[in-house]
Amino acid sequence: MHGDETVGREILLHLIDFLVNSYGRDPVITRLLNNTRIHIMPTMNPDGFEATKVPDCYYTRGRYNRNGEDLNRNFPDAFENNSASIQPETQAVMDWIKNETFVLSANLHGGALVASYTFDNGNPVTGSLKGYSRSPDDDVFIHLAKTYSSNHASMYKGTGCDNRQTFPDGITNGYSWYQLEGGMQDYNYVWGQCFEITLELSCCKYPPADQLEKFWRDNQVALIEYIKQVHLGVKGQVTDKNGNPIPNAIVEAKGRPHVCPYRTNEQGEYFLLLLPGTYVINATVPGFKSMLKTVEIPDNTGNFSALKQDFSFPEVSDQIRSRVTSCPKTPLYQELTWASAAVKPTIHILVLMTVMLVIFK
Repeated sequence: MHGDETVGREILLHLIDFLVNSYGRDPVITRLLNNTRIHIMPTMNPDGFEATKVPDCYYTRGRYNRNGEDLNRNFPDAFENNSASIQPETQAVMDWIKNETFVLSANLHGGALVASYTFDNGNPVTGSLKGYSRSPDDDVFIHLAKTYSSNHASMYKGTGCDNRQTFPDGITNGYSWYQLEGGMQDYNYVWGQCFEITLELSCCKYPPADQLEKFWRDNQVALIEYIKQVHLGVKGQVTDKNGNPIPNAIVEAKGRPHVCPYRTNEQGEYFLLLLPGTYVINATVPGFKSMLKTVEIPDNTGNFSALKQDFSFPEVSDQIRSRVTSCPKTPLYQELTWASAAVKPTIHILVLMTVMLVIFK
């Protein structure tokens, strides 16, 4: 996402080469590719990369795109209005997310060594007053971050890049690390129905070329194990009485409501990442009675297939289709806070805040 953070760009090129050359030779990679649709975007900010004429471990103008915008502050935000003008690169990725059914994702960065997970922003609804912004799928995100860090050569140690900053198990909640508005991982989770984490892969943002081979070796196993996690949980199709797919049906696990409800795609398909356990899956076609099914989810990542659970609505005909559009790109959690405040008595507390000036090298 940042043009001067080059390790992720190079590692993804190595990953493409590794997957292609291992197919048909390595049984695990062959099964992974036979059962998984994988999209790889080596760079979101090519102009920033080209603009980085003098490599630097800490900061260059190449962080930004040609218009001087930080792309990881440029997405619609679920907690506050993002005034930044949507950039062409950001719009292209938003369109990509809208047109594909992505389930699991990671965006790659440099400047630290840690796996960071959503939410990056927050408010009292998500627990920000306690310094942690918790999503409804916090347990899954912790598992995903630990999967990467524990399979990385050193990230799991949590030592960070200097003695001032440590990350237990090599992971962190994004908000707990620092608050960030307009980030891609929150956008993808809220509006893309895709679980995304941020991977910080190197203390030096633009290291010497002779170190790239080691960076690839450090991350190779972690990348493959992370991709396998797309087969966690449950998947299926929602159909009408004639077996035709029903798009835009809401399918959620009970007790895990998303602020923008997760819906089926045009093929009536849904995908929910869930850890092994017992869950009640609720399928709803607007205007009809919901359907509940209890499922026992095993760990199927080794089998490269999530548990399959379909829903058929016998009272729905192919002439009836949900016309509900996707959620508006507005601060949904901010609106949720306002709604809560409207029905609850408010206790006014005077909070004295200390302003800290952070100087970035």
